[in-house]
Amino acid sequence: MNETDINDKEEKEYFFDTYALIEIIQGNIKYAPYINAHVITTIFNLAELNYNLKKEMSKEKADDYTKDYFDFIVEVSLESLKEAMNLKTKHRDLSIPNVIGYITAKKHNIKFLTGDEGFRNFENVEFVKK
Repeated sequence: MNETDINDKEEKEYFFDTYALIEIIQGNIKYAPYINAHVITTIFNLAELNYNLKKEMSKEKADDYTKDYFDFIVEVSLESLKEAMNLKTKHRDLSIPNVIGYITAKKHNIKFLTGDEGFRNFENVEFVKK
């Protein structure tokens, strides 16, 4: 990846799903180009993030990381919620927070950033794996 690619990603807006948030927190170099991007996420993804982090580190540190992303939360409409649950019934292996996030990203016309294998072949996904 060259410097132009990195700068392009920094200027774009992305929906960070839980997978992406965790990879960034853990310092995965493949997610470095997205660190300064404009970010949105949902309260559902932050709840999942907080839960997963608390399994790996102190509650205080997990809460601090969660707080760092709190300002990036966007509201989820009832229509988006219903559409996400329709998607979930077709793809039962995907997490509820991430299907809500995927639909939210589509509604905001931005890419859904993830490394979740379940989203690998979905449209509107920027797939980055370890």
